[in-house]
Amino acid sequence: MTLGSVYALVALGYTMVYGIIGLINFAHGEVVMIGAMVALTVIQALAGASTGLPPSIVILAGLAVAIPVCMFVGYSAERIAYRPLRKAPRLAPLITAIGVSIVLQNIALIGWGRGYKTFPALWKITSYHIGEATITDLQIIIIVSAALIMLGLLLLVHRTRLGTAMRATAQNQAVAGLMGININTVISVAFLIGSALAAVAGVMVMTYYGIGHYQMGFLLGLKAFTAAVLGGIGNLAGAMLGGILLGIIEALGAGYIGDLTGGFLGSNYQDIFAFFVLIAVLTLRPSGLLGERIGDRA
Repeated sequence: MTLGSVYALVALGYTMVYGIIGLINFAHGEVVMIGAMVALTVIQALAGASTGLPPSIVILAGLAVAIPVCMFVGYSAERIAYRPLRKAPRLAPLITAIGVSIVLQNIALIGWGRGYKTFPALWKITSYHIGEATITDLQIIIIVSAALIMLGLLLLVHRTRLGTAMRATAQNQAVAGLMGININTVISVAFLIGSALAAVAGVMVMTYYGIGHYQMGFLLGLKAFTAAVLGGIGNLAGAMLGGILLGIIEALGAGYIGDLTGGFLGSNYQDIFAFFVLIAVLTLRPSGLLGERIGDRA
């Protein structure tokens, strides 16, 4: 559930952009990485300065810096790399997204180096036992925070004027523009919201695993994309469902299937289950579990 909550947050960034402009932003995983590394830099600085601040304030300070940085990165990518190619064949922006991903990785490599960065031990993690299961306070915080954020995003999309404009743009950009909606603004806002969610997910990954690396966003981004496809890319509820299911599938695959195969498909091969799911979904149900949301074209 913890891992699935992170996948769901990242998958929402993929599905929002795809639902509005039909672009698979493969650089989204690198935005997650930048959010994690920026937050870690701030947290390490505050922890090393012995400010005496509570751990929650230190993490929130890192998040407060990471979110605007990620929003700037996401907006810049949309404005510089994607907007000029909006009417180009779909292959052009897809290749551009891969290029943006490589550029962001190399920027992070220059800024933070090749080595792994360690998250400082800010507090002692407490474990709780529920029957046969064990859960920590950190896992509870991640799951509850992700659930509240996803609920807030659903309310934003379905209960506000901005959400109405986003849904109208997703259905038909030309007609939405004729109705007075600023298409460029709506698309930019989708990138900004997705990038903010990526920053939150990056901080969650950083605090959960305790390490950061300039390549950490690549595989995470691919898994989140798999989650979006599993639930139905372009569908917000589908991205959430796909993320949770993918996290559960990975955990069960690494645990139970690992035991059945004598460890051959254990935790060392955990990553392959995500791609088994991707292949199965694309083969058996390309539209995903909840179906792809496709706007009616005039």
